[in-house]
Amino acid sequence: MEERRRSKRLDLDVQVQIERLDVDDTTTVKYGKVDVFDLSKTGIGFRSSQVLENHSYYDMKLQIWTKEIIETVIEIVRVKDNEDGTFTYGAMFIGMTETDSLKIEIYQIFYDGDESYGADEKV
Repeated sequence: MEERRRSKRLDLDVQVQIERLDVDDTTTVKYGKVDVFDLSKTGIGFRSSQVLENHSYYDMKLQIWTKEIIETVIEIVRVKDNEDGTFTYGAMFIGMTETDSLKIEIYQIFYDGDESYGADEKV
């Protein structure tokens, strides 16, 4: 299968909190920690027991390996219903600053050539 991604994906331990954005720009339900398995400067892959709608938008607070918090907006672009009752999501970063994107890119450079960084599962 041909790789369609524009950016290399990283598999690492980060913490995420997301909050749904409604049409009128108000926020609704808060979700706790999700299991991130894939991260690049353009998007994120994660698992959750929460039902999130495809093509919906969320404010995301992403605590990265340096313990810094990156605040961004994501759009859910892929949803997979898993047999264990969880869901696997693929999301694109919509509102990430260039500085925060660069932090992820720098991490990629340090781990370039390390085969353990890549996630086997495609979302």
